Amino acid sequence: MTRLNLLLLAALLFSCLYLVKISYESRRLFAQLDSARNEQRRLDVEYKRLDAERQAQATHLRVEKVARERLQMRTATPAVTHYLDDTTAPAATPGGTR
Repeated sequence: MTRLNLLLLAALLFSCLYLVKISYESRRLFAQLDSARNEQRRLDVEYKRLDAERQAQATHLRVEKVARERLQMRTATPAVTHYLDDTTAPAATPGGTR
């Protein structure tokens, strides 16, 4: 009978220690999950901010202003347009395409 009691006591102690270990592990994993969710929220907010900033930087008026100021570009008008004749092109065949 004492052997059975010792065996049951050992099984009880083992199951208690295993329960403590599993409880600790689940708390650790829950804390890790919570910190990952917080990081996800932070990154989502930063992404939305950067996307709004990108959209603000890519407006038509801003692009045109940067092109004029930094790149010193100007609007194409007939006065500044140069047309070139391609004299090396083969002559068009009468009657359409080949």
